[in-house]
Amino acid sequence: MINPQSMHSISIKVNGKHYHLTIPPYMSLLEVIREELHLTGTKEGCGSGECGACTVILDGTPVRSCLVLGVEADKKEIITIEGLRDRGKLHPIQEAFIEADAVQCGFCSPGFILAVKALLDRNPNPVMSEIKEALGGHLCRCTGYESIFKAVKLAADKISKRSK
Repeated sequence: MINPQSMHSISIKVNGKHYHLTIPPYMSLLEVIREELHLTGTKEGCGSGECGACTVILDGTPVRSCLVLGVEADKKEIITIEGLRDRGKLHPIQEAFIEADAVQCGFCSPGFILAVKALLDRNPNPVMSEIKEALGGHLCRCTGYESIFKAVKLAADKISKRSK
């Protein structure tokens, strides 16, 4: 049983919606997202920050949510894979991943896609070395990385065309 005195109140904004939660101090952001908010697109792969499957965007920066405590997210904004939808339509990055065959089982895709979003938000036309650096530490066992790199370039093109 958790001692109620050890619980912490946090206020977070996830995918544009405000939440006020009371959580134990040891609960990871991944657990907050999946267990408290029931947003299951964020996946737990390794639980130690090695695979990237749990990547979310925290105040504009991609982070491994399994390594961030929920209390550290207090008063911050988080984007999960569910937050990329726009009126039911896929985000251009999601479209690009499908078109480039960069999705097989899909388990790692949310983490990759959010890392790509953070990259393209800060650099809309990255070169291959920047793409590889942004995706460093993200592991995929099914697809292979060439199709993922192709998807990033395709997504950059799609976003560039939509903003004109």
